[in-house]
Amino acid sequence: MLKRSVSDHWEANAETWTKHVRAGYDIYRDALHTPAFLEMLPDIKGLNGLDVGCGEGANTRSLARAGANMTGIDIAPTFVRHATEYEQKEPLGIRYQIADALHLPFDDAQFDFASAFMSMMDMPQQGDVLKEVFRILKPQGFFQFTILHPCFVPPFRKNIRDESGKAVAVQVADYFANIDGNVETWWFSSLPKEEREQSKPFNIPRFHRTLSEWIGMITAAGFILEASVEPMASEELAAREDVVADTRITPIAWIVRLRKP
Repeated sequence: MLKRSVSDHWEANAETWTKHVRAGYDIYRDALHTPAFLEMLPDIKGLNGLDVGCGEGANTRSLARAGANMTGIDIAPTFVRHATEYEQKEPLGIRYQIADALHLPFDDAQFDFASAFMSMMDMPQQGDVLKEVFRILKPQGFFQFTILHPCFVPPFRKNIRDESGKAVAVQVADYFANIDGNVETWWFSSLPKEEREQSKPFNIPRFHRTLSEWIGMITAAGFILEASVEPMASEELAAREDVVADTRITPIAWIVRLRKP
């Protein structure tokens, strides 16, 4: 899939996506994923950070509130507009700009760290993106990112439920399929029926790679794999939020922290 087509898809998604995540419909992100990401994060107070694929800025704001001096980039102008408008209303010192992760508009060794929240699996040429992030990091800088788990969320995943509706197993397939921009169509699962009736679903280009391929791209870029987490919901959270209950069977996300030597 051409880079331009990826940009067009995300620009088309951006208005509704912003509305829905700010209304709290991305329960997986808010209840499990972002807290796990922040818990894994080293101390970033006073560091200069770059958030790659920042969307409407929610996670960038979390990093800024943790004390980092943040810059956020996204390929979709509407996301950048919404993030900038939020910054103008509630300033955290974040700078946002439209940019492509394949060609980061920054000098070598400019940032202490970089982050990417569930965006890398939606980018083409991830190996080249990793090399670009490596370039703009200072020596000893780190890149913490998260993606859909390559092993447990391949192109096909289906929850198997018992008679009560409880998820008891997960079926996966097509792990070795090299997906380059296949468009997946979906809503947030918690979206109310009335909102679905007046909203178009998201069209998300996906670029699936196996775990071995991800490790290969990471090492080829020059990074050292420093830490890895597969978030799992607690029993209490799973009982409260069914959206994350299946993470007690297999993880949905893989969070990694890479270090530049």
